[in-house]
Amino acid sequence: MKRYLLACAGAALLASSGLVQAADLEAGKAVFQKFNCASCHGADAKTSVDPAYPVLAGQHDDYLRHALKAYQRGQSGAPAAANIRKNPVMGAFAVQLSPDDIDNVTAWLASLPSDLGVRK
Repeated sequence: MKRYLLACAGAALLASSGLVQAADLEAGKAVFQKFNCASCHGADAKTSVDPAYPVLAGQHDDYLRHALKAYQRGQSGAPAAANIRKNPVMGAFAVQLSPDDIDNVTAWLASLPSDLGVRK
């Protein structure tokens, strides 16, 4: 039984690492440039024009993905009970992103060097 669980865990790990590698980092950089994210978050994605704007470089890709989807839900008029973020600027950008755009840009941002945390 232990071997079976270990094999399942290994298979899940391999599958998830394949998903992360499936993201196209160059396409993610292109999304960042296309939507002019640098105008608020800085060209390096960590030197924001306003201290209230978050540093994106080095952030966890799953957190960024969740945030972008929450902006999409907020822009779509989802009920307040849903997990949403209401921001007219970010919502307007987020609704234009496809699922592939979100995967690519979040992977690219997560790959950038940053002082957000310690990386192994």
